[in-house]
This record gives sequence, C-alpha cells and structure tokens, in this order.
Amino acid sequence: MDLNKYTAQLRENLVAAAALGDEKTQATATALAAATESSARLVLLAALSELAAEVSATLENRTVHVSVDGTDATVDVRKNAAAEEHPTLEDMTGDISRVTLRLVEQMKAKAEEAAAASGVSLNSWLSTAVSGALRDQMRGHGPKRDI
Repeated sequence: MDLNKYTAQLRENLVAAAALGDEKTQATATALAAATESSARLVLLAALSELAAEVSATLENRTVHVSVDGTDATVDVRKNAAAEEHPTLEDMTGDISRVTLRLVEQMKAKAEEAAAASGVSLNSWLSTAVSGALRDQMRGHGPKRDI
C-alpha cells in the first residue's frame, strides 16, 4: 500500500482549505503540508499497526504484521510459532483401534458409494471423515450436524 496516496490527499485537503484565504495563507498552508508529510506518514503507520494488533488479538493462531519500505506499507498474516508447537491431527500416531459403527442402511449405502467414488475402502473413507470432523472441531468450527 503506497502511503504517498494518503499523504498527498492530506496535503491537497489542506491546500484546498487554505484556498479560501489570501496568498500568504495559501503559501503557509502549502509549506505546512510539505513539512508535515513525514509526520502524517508516521501517524498512518501507527494507525495501521494498531489495527494489525487488534485484528491479531481476534485471530486464534495467526498475527498480522505491518512493515514499511520507504513509502510503501506491507501487511501480512503469519502463523504463530506457539500454534505450531501443538501436535496436529496429522502428527498423531499410535495403535490402531477397532470400532463398531452402527448406521442406518441408507446412510451406509451412501457412504459406500462415496468411498467407491473416491477410490478408497469404506474403512478409509470413514477414517478420513472422522479425521476431518476432528480437525474442524480442533479449529473451533464445531461438529457438523447436517449429514
């Protein structure tokens, strides 16, 4: 984001307001606008940084960062290092357990069709479905109930 666009708008607004005055007032406004441009850029950066902090506070495992290169401000979203320390569902390993699952015949038939369409066994398809539901729940999306 080019901050020059915003500081130029401030300068133009100040000069336009001074246009109502005499030549000395207009010259003073033009000089003030040029002198305060760097300060305005810093104020814009402070506002962007505060906004980034507020947005970061609402995100669970990400933070928003603002950086400046000359007159360009860049905003990016990063994953928190602390969030990566917790094992993900994919990192979990261990013994395989057997589970008996009772489904109504129509649901079982649809699950078998979906598994066949995906080219996997019903067991693999169900395992993937449970894994996805757990991943959603771990992310705070809650269980899906519209099956």
